[in-house]
Amino acid sequence: MPFDVEKARADFPILSREINNKPLVYLDSGASAQKPEAVIEAMSHAMRHSYANVHRGLYRMANEVTDAYEAGRETVASFIGGETNEIVFTKSATEAVNLVANSWGDRLQAGDEILTTEMEHHANIVPWYMLAKRRGAVLRYVPMLDDGSLDMVAFDAMLSPKVKIVAVTHMSNVLGTINPVTEIATKAHAVGAKVVIDGAQGVVHLKVDVKAIDADFYVFSAHKLYGPTGLGVLYAKSELLHDMPPWQGGGEMIGRVTKEEITWNEPPHRFEAGTPAILEVIGLKAAIDWLNQFDRAEVEAHEHALYQRAYDRLTQINSLRVHGTAPGKGSILTFSLGQAHAHDVAQILDRYNVAVRAGTHCAEPLMTRLGVTSTVRASIALYNTQAEIDTLAEAVEKAQSFFA
Repeated sequence: MPFDVEKARADFPILSREINNKPLVYLDSGASAQKPEAVIEAMSHAMRHSYANVHRGLYRMANEVTDAYEAGRETVASFIGGETNEIVFTKSATEAVNLVANSWGDRLQAGDEILTTEMEHHANIVPWYMLAKRRGAVLRYVPMLDDGSLDMVAFDAMLSPKVKIVAVTHMSNVLGTINPVTEIATKAHAVGAKVVIDGAQGVVHLKVDVKAIDADFYVFSAHKLYGPTGLGVLYAKSELLHDMPPWQGGGEMIGRVTKEEITWNEPPHRFEAGTPAILEVIGLKAAIDWLNQFDRAEVEAHEHALYQRAYDRLTQINSLRVHGTAPGKGSILTFSLGQAHAHDVAQILDRYNVAVRAGTHCAEPLMTRLGVTSTVRASIALYNTQAEIDTLAEAVEKAQSFFA
């Protein structure tokens, strides 16, 4: 049966908000998704009824919240097909990439190569740039084709035993391009490279199996997955985590501390220094449990239908240019409207209560490749409707007439 969008929307209190007697049309979920009641209630309940620090106390409430926190780790592992001891909690997907770059990455030598792509978010560029500068390595960018798909011929040509890290997005936050990460991992492993996948968008819109992909590292954030802010996830193969030194020092990540010597805890706790994001992990578990009630294939079909409706409507506007038309892409529609600045377009859409993102989307090398300074992005989530897409199209048509 088709996905019941109205049933899903009923779980999001904020989606009933009206401004000037007009409903909110939220199309910025690629930046941060709204939160269902299940997440709000789970975090509130923990604060009201069973809050303490984790892993340290011996009293009942401490044990309760520790169990709830670790149940969150188990839920995340199951959700992406990993093992519980392969899940590290960080403060964001960005911090998860930095953890890999500063722990595993510190074994790079001068002349080693890191491959990333032209379509990456800055979070999957800047840590590798910093690592390359620190270690004397070389950062290279795999180009993309004009439709926004990755140039796999160029990727093949750039692979060599010099390449130690391949860092690639699963799904572009600007173009919606879904990269062939399993193929990329197979080819990277053939030359001895490790693969780091930015799954911040991919894990929201696709069913992810890190073992099937054979990812060495896979990162994502909670707040794009209908969970809270302040929490990221790093999946890493168990053998890699055991071989990696800790990145940050403090409580919890130690085995034993004396004045003369410090030993490290076992993974994943080795990489979780200090008091973790306890309530946020509980919230992420609630978000995943909520999402798991739906058939992911039905959700994906719903989102794709909305994207296609938006594409069909917006491409009727002569001055509008869509960026990213790769086959099989995800539900992100990014565009330019004539010579109008993206910020001006977004502000006009806001008059009609249509919330979109405008700017470089933390992807300046991609903007350069597209030949623009900024773009407008409408990112579709499972709670969006056909009526909202029509409202978007009508608002863009009005914006177009304003700039004509």
